[in-house]
Amino acid sequence: MNDYAEQMTVQETTPVGRIEQPAYGVKEHLPPRLRQILSLADFEAAARSVLPRPLFGYISGAAEDGMSIAANRAAFERLKFRTKVLVDVSHRSQQTTIFNHTYSSPFGIAPVGISAISAYRGDIALATAAQDENIPAIMSGSSLIPMETVHAEAPGTWFQAYLPGDAARRDALIERVKAAGFATLVLTVDIPVWANRENNVRTGFSLPLRPSLRLAMDGISHPRWLLGTFARSLINHGMPHFENSFATRGAPMLSASAVRDTTGRDHLSWSDIASIRQRWSGNLVIKGILHADDARRALAIGADGIIVSNHGGRQLDGAVEPLAVLPQICDAVGDKTVVMMDSGIRRGGDVLKALALGAQFVFAGRPFMYAAAVGGAPGVRHAIGLLRDEVDRNMAMLGTVAIREIDRAILA
Repeated sequence: MNDYAEQMTVQETTPVGRIEQPAYGVKEHLPPRLRQILSLADFEAAARSVLPRPLFGYISGAAEDGMSIAANRAAFERLKFRTKVLVDVSHRSQQTTIFNHTYSSPFGIAPVGISAISAYRGDIALATAAQDENIPAIMSGSSLIPMETVHAEAPGTWFQAYLPGDAARRDALIERVKAAGFATLVLTVDIPVWANRENNVRTGFSLPLRPSLRLAMDGISHPRWLLGTFARSLINHGMPHFENSFATRGAPMLSASAVRDTTGRDHLSWSDIASIRQRWSGNLVIKGILHADDARRALAIGADGIIVSNHGGRQLDGAVEPLAVLPQICDAVGDKTVVMMDSGIRRGGDVLKALALGAQFVFAGRPFMYAAAVGGAPGVRHAIGLLRDEVDRNMAMLGTVAIREIDRAILA
C-alpha cells in the first residue's frame, strides 16, 4: 500500500468480521503547509501566492478568450451520476492496466513545460512522485532537465515530444529518446503553429524571460520561489536550458536564442508519424486527437494509444471539449487502441465521468504542476492522494467495486 492507503482507519464490526475503511481528512504526516490543502483547487490558490505572476499566468492561462478552457470544465459539470445503493463495495479497487502495466489509479500526470522553473527540479518532482504512487507521468519535451536524468530517477516515466520540422533532427530526437530508455513515446500533434497566448503578454511571461523591473519585482515579492526554486537551481545546477527539444542541448532559458525552433511544423503530416512508427518499437501514443477520422488514422498507422485532448484550451480557442467527442472517438476505434483523455480533470468525479464515456485512462497537468510549486514531490504525492481518495469515495457511492464496472450506465 502507499501512504494514502495506509492512513488511519475506522473499524466497523459486521456479521462477517471487521472491515477497514479509509478515514478521509487531514493527513497528520503531511508538512504543515500541505495540511490545509483539501482539493486540487486548493493547490491552485496556494500556487498563486508562491509563483511570480508571469509563471502562474503561463501555467493557468489559455488561448485568446479562454472559451475552450471554460468549456472543458462545463462539460464535466453538465454530466450527473446515477447511483446504485446497498451494494457491497468493501473490496473496491481502482487499479487499471494499460500497456501491460497495472497502475494504482486510472489517472496520470500530463506534460507541463518548463516545470523546473516553476518548482525546484520540477520534472523530477513530478516523475518521482508519480512513480512512488504507481501512476504514469509524461515528461514534457519543453523541459529544462535532461531526459536521461529524469528517466534515471523515475524509469516508468513517459516522454512527450514536440516534433522538429526537419526530418534529420526529428529522427535524431527519436533515437535519443530510445537510447534514454523510455518505453512510451507521446507525440503531441495539435501544435502546427504556436497559439495566440495573449495572457502571457498581459502577465509578463515571455520566452526568453527578459530581465525587467517588473520581473525583478515579481521575483522579490515571491521570496519562496526566488530562493527555493530560482536561486537554488542556479546555485546547484546552473542556468536552466531547454534540454529535450532536439537530440542536442538547446539554448539557456534566459537567452535571446531560447525561442524553440518551430520552423516547418506546419507541414508535418501522417506520413511523418508513420515514419516514426517504423523507427520506434515502444508504445506510441498520439496526443491531441479531437476527430474520429484522426483516431482511425492513428490506429491505421499502428499507434498503441491516443489522447483525446484540446491541449487544455491552450491551442485553438473554441476547439471542442474532449469530453464531448470522447464517445464518438471510442466508438470509432473500439478496443483496438488505448483511448485516453486530458483537459479539464479536477476531481475524482471527473475521472469517473471520462471513464464512463469510454476513456481507459485520463491525465491532468495544471493541478499537479501547482502541487509541485507549492510542495515539491511531497506536494505532488498529496495531490495524487487527494484525487485517488475522491475516485475511491465516488466508486463506493456509485455502487462499483472495479474500474471495469464504470460505464455509461452510471451517468444520468
